[in-house]
Amino acid sequence: MSHVTELIRERRLRLTAYTNYALRTLMFCALHPSQLVRMEDVSDAYGISRAHLLKAARQLGQLGYLENVRGRSGGVRLGRAPEDIVIGEVVRHTEGDLELVECFNPESNTCPLIGVCKLSVLFRAGLKAFFAELDKVTLADMIADGPVLIERLMANQATQQAMQSAGHD
Repeated sequence: MSHVTELIRERRLRLTAYTNYALRTLMFCALHPSQLVRMEDVSDAYGISRAHLLKAARQLGQLGYLENVRGRSGGVRLGRAPEDIVIGEVVRHTEGDLELVECFNPESNTCPLIGVCKLSVLFRAGLKAFFAELDKVTLADMIADGPVLIERLMANQATQQAMQSAGHD
């Protein structure tokens, strides 16, 4: 197990919920390639707020990862083939500048050790290794177990619907 994998497993390195939602949206669309996906379906499958998903889908559309179709029967679908969508690239776009420590940003840095401390060098190397791993993975790799993923999403959706029905009775 790589050091990057250990950091992620121990939850010491976190991405934003926004990136998580963007990746889940891409996965859902890749799992349903022959249909226009409604954001309500993505929301129901994952149990995520539709508003949060819409924001991510909008950016993914602007970046060309999704094709956004407006209108009453609108929805989204992949704008590129799953094998052409590199996970590291998506994360870079959705996360923006990952400033792990304040010295990554010279404009807001107040650390008196800037220039002599090795901490920023270490974190930059770690971030580079993290993205090197993500750059090895495509969306096609993420959905390689498609039938298992779809089955799990359907089970999750059924559980959530049952819980909602029980709460409304």
